[in-house]
Amino acid sequence: VQLQASGGGLVQPGGSLRLACKLSGFTLDYYAIGWFRQAPGKEREGVSCISTSDGVTYYADSVKGRFTISRENAANTFYLHMNTLKPEDTGTYYCAARLGFCSSRVVSGYLGMDYWGAGTQVTVSS
Repeated sequence: VQLQASGGGLVQPGGSLRLACKLSGFTLDYYAIGWFRQAPGKEREGVSCISTSDGVTYYADSVKGRFTISRENAANTFYLHMNTLKPEDTGTYYCAARLGFCSSRVVSGYLGMDYWGAGTQVTVSS
């Protein structure tokens, strides 16, 4: 079971990035796939999640309207499309999976994730 995140980089404020999370070793019938981030000196926070069963999504208030989570079924890959990036979006972004469904409790961290991938760094700076 592996999750591999990619797509991070340096981008100017107002710019866009697309992160990808490639999953292998999963049968993705009933999983919540989530994106989390951690800025230097801060606690990890949830960004978004999606249910593999029905595509239900949830977003943290800080990214709502700017970020979109999506899935490419054939490739077992999940994306986080990030638009209108702000300096406060800077951090290491991680994808993670847990058996179950996406909900606010996944993004809030109330429900822990079962599997984690290595992070990808996103830096928003001029």
